[in-house]
Amino acid sequence: MLDINYIRKNPDKVKEAAKNKNREVDIDKILELDTKRIEHIQKSQKLREERNAFSKGKPDEKTISRGKEIKSDLQKIEGELRKIEEGLNNLLLYVPNVPLDEVPVGKDATGNKELKKWGELPKFNFKIKDHITLGMELDIFDLERGSKVSGFRGYFLKNEGAILQVALLFYVLQKLTNKGYTPFIAPSIIKQFTLVGSGHFPWGSEQDVYKLNDDDMYLAGTAEIPITAYHAGEILQENDLPKRFVGFSPCFRKEAGAYGKDTKGLYRLHEFWKIEQVILAKNDLDEARKIHEELENNAEEILQELKLPHRQLLMCTGDMGEPQLKKYDIETWMPSRNAYGETMSNSIMGDFQARRLNIRYKTKEGKAEFVYTFNNTAVASPRILIAILENYQQEDGSVKIPNVLQKYTGFEEIKHK
Repeated sequence: MLDINYIRKNPDKVKEAAKNKNREVDIDKILELDTKRIEHIQKSQKLREERNAFSKGKPDEKTISRGKEIKSDLQKIEGELRKIEEGLNNLLLYVPNVPLDEVPVGKDATGNKELKKWGELPKFNFKIKDHITLGMELDIFDLERGSKVSGFRGYFLKNEGAILQVALLFYVLQKLTNKGYTPFIAPSIIKQFTLVGSGHFPWGSEQDVYKLNDDDMYLAGTAEIPITAYHAGEILQENDLPKRFVGFSPCFRKEAGAYGKDTKGLYRLHEFWKIEQVILAKNDLDEARKIHEELENNAEEILQELKLPHRQLLMCTGDMGEPQLKKYDIETWMPSRNAYGETMSNSIMGDFQARRLNIRYKTKEGKAEFVYTFNNTAVASPRILIAILENYQQEDGSVKIPNVLQKYTGFEEIKHK
């Protein structure tokens, strides 16, 4: 959520940001309601001051009569004020964040900017197989029975495939814990306020979120949501910032808006596992840029240790989401596609989420400020298994295990049974 004072001072900039993020927002209506809100607050304060002045002397018939009028007027004004604030707050929830100046303006993914690449693309002297063929032949996952049991996009990981996923997730969790990130196993059942707070609601994401039978229970699509809300409604101390968390959790997404896309295999699924980095920091843009790069370096280190070729993208305004100030994506090489596929996303949210969740910190001078929030996918699986299986496949149909994972798997390759 943007500060109303910021909107008041920068209406054209906020309008332009909404346009560049492909969102329609009635900023003029917001400013109109804000003006009415201020007027009603001033009227209410003036009446209260008049009423308080009466209490200093002995009431007579005139002051008693006027006191009744003030009471009636206050009830009317404060009732109108509640309706105005309700309408204003609802509109404010739909205002997207204003991107940083270095973010490229673009309508969709075609406007994203490639910043760098890492690693040499593998060269095979044999006909390669896609991850589906490899997985079925090596008997490490089962998509047909997954669909039978779980429905569309259902899957089983089995044998070495199950071990490989657990090994990968534990390797990443341990790596980031050793870097000083506090490890979390985050809840997947969450309340609606966490989704509003993270900026997933009230935009169209509701169609992508699983709602449970209880009125206020949903399944989280990422550990970012519960972990960012962990300190909701709290005031932290500046000396305790930044707070670095690494969350391990199952994730659930309807993928309603992706119907017909990546329907085969392990790329786009309704449920998967993820290690998510989340940071709460001071309200300082220079520090924020450094933290953003720290998160990016963590993700790049993981792929480099796995020896998986990848590239970094700076996302444009139309492909970065509503809450972000700035966003990087990392795409990893997937040979059967002859292309890179998205595996990590890294975002600076500024104080956008913190205002919704009311997470503040007390500065050394005693002032209360909203924190900045950040999140970055360290690894999501089984999507990343696509890149591992396809890049590490051998001519005989076996798959080697990346060296960094072998101490966790207990085996060096996956062979035909």
